[in-house]
Amino acid sequence: MTTSHAARISRNEFLSRQERFRSVPSTNDIVRTWMTDGTPEVCLAVADEQTAGRGRSGRSWVAPSGSALLLSLGFEPTYAEPDRLWRLAAIVALAMADAGEEVAGLPDGMLALKWPNDIVVAAKDAPAGIRKVAGVLGESEGAGTPSVKAVIGIGVNADWPRDRFPAELVDVMTSLREASRGRPIDSEALLDAFLLRLEPRLVALREGHFDVASWHDRQITTGRHVSIDMPDGSTLAARAAGVDGATGALIVEDAAGERELLVGEVSRVRLASTLEAAEPGAAGGDAGRRGVTH
Repeated sequence: MTTSHAARISRNEFLSRQERFRSVPSTNDIVRTWMTDGTPEVCLAVADEQTAGRGRSGRSWVAPSGSALLLSLGFEPTYAEPDRLWRLAAIVALAMADAGEEVAGLPDGMLALKWPNDIVVAAKDAPAGIRKVAGVLGESEGAGTPSVKAVIGIGVNADWPRDRFPAELVDVMTSLREASRGRPIDSEALLDAFLLRLEPRLVALREGHFDVASWHDRQITTGRHVSIDMPDGSTLAARAAGVDGATGALIVEDAAGERELLVGEVSRVRLASTLEAAEPGAAGGDAGRRGVTH
């Protein structure tokens, strides 16, 4: 049985509804139900534990109770064109990266984005040189209609010590606590810092502006060789040349030339095991900064 604290989480006026739960199957499902019942944006569900949390492409997301910040937000993005809905997940990721660095006392830019939906930190001793801190899952329906709805879920490994990581994931995951070398992480402080940073990004998005420069600058995928699993089971080996700020696509280069891959066109992106230095134009050139302000 789902148990709700039924308590107000914070006094953010831009939230129409906000509840915290001890244990639920999925916060995304809770928010979707709220919106189906008529709750307007922005509604927020936070859980101490999810028993059926999911990530992208049906992968599971499991964390011990109290070790992670698990939340979902519901939006009615009539202000966004259908091909710009991905920006909701992007502003959630950017706001959480900013908040995580502040609460964990990390240097600016230490938390990076791995296209399309992960927050990671660099780690020389890890496969591909990164470890995952958080994942974002975006789901939408009714795109292009007046009744469009979007649910963005994010799970952040917050106060989770390394000695409690699952053995099969210890080499590829980490937490804000570990990234800060053992500093305790207050999930409530992280939530407050996140909401404080999300609101202005959402206001800007409603006005037609998206901070593509910050989204671009945090990309750790740019300049790396990647192996991309496609929905048909094939694998594409290429070099990630940048990201498109208008479409959200990953720009890749291979023997066939340059192409753009949208989030829905790939199953998984894996970084090469060694870091390739970004060539001129890859991280800061035109390919990576298309669509800078809108």
